[in-house]
Amino acid sequence: MNRTNEAAVMDGRTASDDCSSWRSRALALFPAGSNGEYGFPPELVPVIERGAGCRVWDTEGREFLDYTMAWGSALVGHAHPRVIEAATRQAALGANFAAVNRRSVELAERIAALSPCAERIRFVASGTEATMLCLRVAQAASGRPKVLRFEGAYHGQHPVGIAGMLSGRPLPPPHADPSGAGASWVERDVLVAPYNDLAATESILSAYGHELAAVIVEPLHRCLVPKPGFLAGLREATRRLGIALVFDEVVTGFRLAPGGAQEYYGVVPDLVAYGKGLGGGFPIGAYAGSAEWMDVVDEHRLPGPNYAWSASTTGGNPVSCAAALATLDLLAEPGVYPRLHESGRHFRRVLADVVAASGETAQVLGDGPLAQLAFSSVPVVDQKTWLASDRARGRRLMLGLSREGVFLNPMGTKLYLSLAHDDAVIGEFGNRLALALAATRSA
Repeated sequence: MNRTNEAAVMDGRTASDDCSSWRSRALALFPAGSNGEYGFPPELVPVIERGAGCRVWDTEGREFLDYTMAWGSALVGHAHPRVIEAATRQAALGANFAAVNRRSVELAERIAALSPCAERIRFVASGTEATMLCLRVAQAASGRPKVLRFEGAYHGQHPVGIAGMLSGRPLPPPHADPSGAGASWVERDVLVAPYNDLAATESILSAYGHELAAVIVEPLHRCLVPKPGFLAGLREATRRLGIALVFDEVVTGFRLAPGGAQEYYGVVPDLVAYGKGLGGGFPIGAYAGSAEWMDVVDEHRLPGPNYAWSASTTGGNPVSCAAALATLDLLAEPGVYPRLHESGRHFRRVLADVVAASGETAQVLGDGPLAQLAFSSVPVVDQKTWLASDRARGRRLMLGLSREGVFLNPMGTKLYLSLAHDDAVIGEFGNRLALALAATRSA
């Protein structure tokens, strides 16, 4: 075997693999060459080969600093040895049983001990399913048809999760923009409110409360921090009107604190959805809440009334649960959350300093190990002010960062840190950010 072939085999490929063909193969089969949302121009479409810590490599051998971290699911870093060891050990005993198993019981107990609202829990395979089931539980329990969500939020791939996120056909609150939802009925059953505007939200709740089953909210709305009193006000208003308050903690869960946003912001919802970082990179989802709400999925209530069907073939599979248990062990080590928060603060300071040095004006958003840039001269606190920012400038910058060897989502969404991102890596990002700002300053 010659040295070229030997190197290819050691890198996990056969000698017949043509690295340069992977992009064209992806473009031939995947719409826009992606599995969703990335939206790279064809010449920048990457095909990832492997990852370790906070770096990934593509099939052309290019190394990237990763600031999307599998959209936040690799919170402890890619291929963490303890997560891989736990999952591998369990896989040898069986990958899936489609039933409650030892690992899922252990994980459910751990989550219940950490999550303030979790008296009952069920596992699913993704955050999308978790938010969807939270809403179905609320609708079944209350007998009410409508859901209220906030402008610009993303709650998964189901129609309610999309309605009001995009701005293809902007409508004034409380009407939901159906763009991207693929379901016309969202205009009837989904209401939207402006995030961080408690008075406007309470007005909508008062008008439609008798029809509303749930209010679903990302406590940290994308990267927008809740104003003081906003979440507590939602809690009080929904409790008064008998509406389920649902926290979408697919992003914030186990990222901001051991008890997620509930602990961090001091507000306890009726139902909560988890995913992403819980699995340490493995696919997982869970929804939980008080027994009063969650018992509507008890099969002894079949066929109803006040019953919601809920089952998952791969939800709670022992491999993902073993990976999640190892992830929670890592996150429980002393000093982890202070380190995540300090990394986030340091990262946001670097972003602000580099942008200021460039002479441009931008808002640095985020909390915990999350950040986002919005090119605007006014504070960005809701969807209206986000849409008023220069999003075309943001996209040029994201594509410029991609060319500088940073792996991220060029659609302008949040930047994720992990336990593997240290000050040196953040400084390296700052250097590449400066180069990308300069290279993309004009259209």
